[in-house]
Order: sequence, then structure tokens, then C-alpha cells
Amino acid sequence: MITFNYETEFELPNETQISDWLSQVIISENKKEGDINYIFCDDEYLVQINQQYLDHDTLTDIISFDYSVGNELHGDIFISIERVRENALDFGVSFKEELQRVLVHGVLHYCGYKDKSVADELVMRGKEDEKIKLFHVEQ
Repeated sequence: MITFNYETEFELPNETQISDWLSQVIISENKKEGDINYIFCDDEYLVQINQQYLDHDTLTDIISFDYSVGNELHGDIFISIERVRENALDFGVSFKEELQRVLVHGVLHYCGYKDKSVADELVMRGKEDEKIKLFHVEQ
């Protein structure tokens, strides 16, 4: 089950549609949906998570904790809405598009995709693009 939690004033306007899309992404990767919790927050909240659990003192748009068991995906995905807004401006895309990219990015990590090397990042970007198109088809 995909759930959305808010530690900021932001709220998704279309939780059901996004949840259905993310479920389709999981199925398209031959995985099973377990409990996936999205936590929307601000930069300060995410920096604290970054410091406490990852020993990093940097801003980031997303941190995902993977508790998956076998093919069943479980985890907590923290997203800084401030970072998503700023990144959208930096990348010249809409907030909605950048948010979709970040939402699917966390799930793709649970599916086994990485982004630490240049080659892995290219594969991840391709998968993000592919999965974002699934959302557009369903609208």
C-alpha cells in the first residue's frame, strides 16, 4: 500500500491517481507492492534525516530507506518539496514534472536501479522517463 504523509504544508492534489500510477510502475518492473510511505517535508527536515541516518550534511531532494523483502517493495521515501521546486527551476521543467521524477525515482531504487555512476545514472534517467510516460497514458 502506498501512503502519503505530510511534514509540510504541501499536499498532493491527486493522491489516488499518483498511487495508482506508482502501483503500475511496480507491476511493470515485475515487483510486488508492499508498504511504501512517502513523507513530504522541507529542506530542514530532510537535512536532519540526512545527518542522523546517512552522516551527510547536504541538501537533497530525496532520501529513500529500502526495507524490501525479495520481490516485495517496502520503504520510506522522504521528499523535500523545497528542493523539488528549486530543481524544477534549475532544470527548466514544471514543478509537476520534477515531482513525478522524484516520486518514481524512489520506487526505481527499490526495483534495483542505482545512480552513483554515470552509466547507472543514464539507466535511471531512462527508466524515469519511461515510467513518467505511463502516468501520462493514464490521465
